[in-house]
Amino acid sequence: MKRFGTVLVANRGEIAVRIIRAAAELGLNTVAVYSDADRDAPHVREADTAVRLGPAPAAQSYLSVPALLGAAERAGADAVHPGYGFLSERSHFAHAVSDAGLIFIGPPADVIEAMGRKDHARAIAIAAGVPVVPSSDATAGADPDAILEQIGLPLLVKAAAGGGGKGMRVVRRREHLSESIAAARREAAAAFGDDTVVFERYVEHGRHVEVQVVADEHGAVVHLFERDCSVQRRHQKVIEEAPAPLLTPELRTVITSAAVALAAEVGYVNTGTVEFLTNGVDAYFLEMNTRLQVEHPVTELVTGIDLVHAQFAVAQGEPLPFSQDDVTIAGHAIEVRVYAEDPYSGFLPQAGTARAVSWTRHARVDAALEAGTRVSTFYDPLLGKIIASGATREAARRAVVSALDDTGIVGLTTNLGYLRELAASSEFTAAEIDTSWLDSHPDRFSRDTPLVAWCLAAWSLASSPATAKSPNSAVGPHPFEAPDGWRAGGPPAAIPVDLADRTDSGDRRLLHVDMNGGHIDSSRLSVSVREVANTSGWLSLEIEGQVQAGLVLTDPHEVQVAYHGQTYAFERPDAFGPHSRGTSSDGAVVAPMPGTVLAVRVEVGDRVESGAVLGVLEAMKMELALKAPFAGQVTEANAVAGGSVELGKRLFVIESATPS
Repeated sequence: MKRFGTVLVANRGEIAVRIIRAAAELGLNTVAVYSDADRDAPHVREADTAVRLGPAPAAQSYLSVPALLGAAERAGADAVHPGYGFLSERSHFAHAVSDAGLIFIGPPADVIEAMGRKDHARAIAIAAGVPVVPSSDATAGADPDAILEQIGLPLLVKAAAGGGGKGMRVVRRREHLSESIAAARREAAAAFGDDTVVFERYVEHGRHVEVQVVADEHGAVVHLFERDCSVQRRHQKVIEEAPAPLLTPELRTVITSAAVALAAEVGYVNTGTVEFLTNGVDAYFLEMNTRLQVEHPVTELVTGIDLVHAQFAVAQGEPLPFSQDDVTIAGHAIEVRVYAEDPYSGFLPQAGTARAVSWTRHARVDAALEAGTRVSTFYDPLLGKIIASGATREAARRAVVSALDDTGIVGLTTNLGYLRELAASSEFTAAEIDTSWLDSHPDRFSRDTPLVAWCLAAWSLASSPATAKSPNSAVGPHPFEAPDGWRAGGPPAAIPVDLADRTDSGDRRLLHVDMNGGHIDSSRLSVSVREVANTSGWLSLEIEGQVQAGLVLTDPHEVQVAYHGQTYAFERPDAFGPHSRGTSSDGAVVAPMPGTVLAVRVEVGDRVESGAVLGVLEAMKMELALKAPFAGQVTEANAVAGGSVELGKRLFVIESATPS
C-alpha cells in the first residue's frame, strides 16, 4: 500500500482550488505552485504552502518539469496531482515524477503515452473491439488527394497529440485542405510540441458523448455512466450534462461497455474519460482523456461519487470502494463553463481585471475568480464553472439559468450572458444542439441592452450623490448644486441622469429618476420603479410590478450593470463633455486581442483581395487570422512575426482599390 501525506498540485485556477479542498477533506497537506502572474491567486492562499515556479509564461512555470519537481522537493511533497491541462497528459512528466520517487496521481506513464496519441489510441480501441470512426494517419508529406479519396468530405484534421480543440479543423471543400493542415500543424506544435495530425470522417450533426471510467491497481474497472458535451464552439466544450439526454438504453450499454473494455485493454489505472461521437444510432470512439475532465462535477452530482477522492484512494493503492452495481444515476446535472471571452465577437479571448465578482449561492461553483483578479493572456481563458442539478433535466436547466441570473462579473468581458441565453433557449431546452450548432448559428443570440439595465444604472446613480455629482469639480459641488432632488418645500424633484450605452449602439438617454414618486421618465418611456433592496452591490428594483436585480458598479465616469449574466456599460457623457465613440479607420486592421504574431503574409505595396489573410495572431492557445476588410493595397504592415502586440494596436492598413 502506497501512502502519502503531502500533495503538490501542479496546476492553477479553479481545478487547483478543487484539488486542494478535496485533499484537505481527506486530511492531506497541500502545496500550491504559482507563476509570477498568479502570485496572489486564490489557489495560492488555499494551500498549506506555496512555491514559486518562475515567470508568467507557461513554458517557464507550469510547463517546466524541473521547476515543478524542484518545488516538490523544497516543500517535501510525497505525491503530485497534475489536474487538467498543462502537463496532465504528458507521459514524460509522469515518468519524471515517478523517477523522482514521488507518486503520480493519475494513470501510469506508459498508458498516458499509448492513449495520448490519437493514432495509437485508435489501434488499441480496435484491438478492444471498440467501434471507431473512419480515419487516416498522415506523414508530413501526405497527399491531400489520397486523403480525400480514402476518407471523403467533410473530414476533420486534428492533432495526434493533445486535445481540448487545439490543432483541429473541419474541412468541407478540397481547396481548403492544405491550409487547414498547415494551420492545424502550427497550432498542434505550439500547444503540444508535436505537429503530427490525423484525419477522420467528420460526422455531421453528431453528438459528443463521453463515459467516465475509474480503475484501480487490482484489476477493477468501473464506469460512472456518460456525459453529453455536444454544446461546443470551435471544438471547445461550453455546456456539459449528465446523463446524456437523447441516448437510448441500448446505445448507453454499447458505449459504457466499450469504455470499460478499452480501459481494461490498455491496463488503465485511476480516472479517465472515453469519448464517443454518435448520430443517435451508431457510436464511434474518438479518444481517451487520461486525466480528470473539466466537466467531472456533473458526474459527481448524479452519482454521488467524489472523483478527486477516488483519485487519491487509487493512487495510494486502495481498491475501489464501489462496484459497478453500486453506481446509479439520480436526477440530472448541467455545467456551464465561464470563460474570459467575447462570444459576440467570435469568442475572442479577453484579458483584464475583474473589478466585482459575485458567484451564485444557489448552485455548485468551482472557480478561482474574485474581485481584483487579473486575467492575462498567458493561460487558458477558463475562469470557472457553475453546476446545477435537479430531479429532471428541465429542473436542472431552470436551476442553472437561475444560477446565472445570480452571478455577476464586472470589469472583465465574459461569456456569462451568452451562457444564460443559451441555457434558456428553446434549442437547448429541447436538447437539439449538436457539436456544430454554435458554429453554424453565430448570430442566434444578441446583446441588446434591456430597459432593466438602464433603470438599474440610472437608479443607482440617482441614489448615490457621491457618484451623481459632477466629477470635474476638484473640491466637490456646492450643497445646492448636488443633483439629489432636495428642495426647501414640496416633494423632491426628479434627478436627471445622462447615460450613453457603451455596450451596443451608443444610444444616449436623459433619464429623470423620481425616487419619491417611484418612476423613471425619459422622452421615450415612463416606468414605475421602487427600490426593494441594495446590498453587497446587488440592487433590486420593482419595475412595472416585477422585481429585477443586478450587480451595479458606479464610477464618476461610468456605470456597469451585470444583469442576467450580461454586463452592460454606460458612460456619463456629462463627465467627458460631448459624447463620442471611436470608429474604425477605413482599412485599418487592429489587434482584436493581446497576443503574439505567428505569421505575416503581406508586405507594404502588396495588393490583396477582400478576406485575404494578412497575418496570424495567437493568444490563449488560439489562432486568429487577420483578414483584409476589402480589396486594395497594403500601405502599412506593422506586425512582426514573433512579436507581442497589445489590444487595439494597428497592425495593417489597406487602401481601397476603388476610388471613393
